Amino acid sequence: MTTVHAVISSVARRLKAASLATLIALTSLTASSSLASAEDFSKSDIETIVREYLVSNPEVIREALEELDRREKAAAEAARLQAVTDSSDILFNSSRQVVLGNPQGDVTMVEFFDYNCGYCKRAHGDMIRLMEEDANLRVVLKEFPVLGQGSVEAAQVAVAVNDVAPEKYEAFHEALLLQRGQANRASALAAAKSIGLEEADLASSLAGDLAGQTIEEVYTLANRLGLTGTPSYVVGDEVIMGAVGYDELKQKIDATRNCGQTTC
Repeated sequence: MTTVHAVISSVARRLKAASLATLIALTSLTASSSLASAEDFSKSDIETIVREYLVSNPEVIREALEELDRREKAAAEAARLQAVTDSSDILFNSSRQVVLGNPQGDVTMVEFFDYNCGYCKRAHGDMIRLMEEDANLRVVLKEFPVLGQGSVEAAQVAVAVNDVAPEKYEAFHEALLLQRGQANRASALAAAKSIGLEEADLASSLAGDLAGQTIEEVYTLANRLGLTGTPSYVVGDEVIMGAVGYDELKQKIDATRNCGQTTC
């Protein structure tokens, strides 16, 4: 005979509810109040009991869905934390990444960005201000082109600039990121020219595998971290989604320095 637990599980799955234990407890209470055992109830009986309870107490469904959402977010956050730990070497110390600020700084902020990302353009000022005000901040930039072929082309040129003339990368980055219009190969080469580099200077690097390897490395890392857009940051052991602004980034940087984690 179908048990109470099996029937409740079936109903709970249809409701997409996380609080299965709550429903089981409620049904068990109903059964015990009539001095009946689980075996005395048919599948139809149990479904009727559950349905009548939920109709009378619909807030249980909302509570269950809220609990499901809380658990899913907690699980996702735990997975990101583990991913940061497991990928720390490639995340913070890859030979293919760009490092700005103080290379020996005591706190590292990683930013994943796309040259066609409007939020990244607005967040650029936050990064500059943080570096200017904090002499011990190390900033790592990850090329994460997610907004189309133009973004990929711009990232390829950026990788070549960092390969050929790393001392000029920061000026190139700002010139390209803050330009008007679509970022692509042509606009990226124009930005490189504006800071004293010609396409011929970058040709060898562009013809090699470095850009493809760099971008693929970042895609793999972003997938592990569960990143879905730009900008995204990592400070300490925390993944931060979106252009959260100067104040929040500063608070997390200061907390990491003072407490060893982003929340003191």
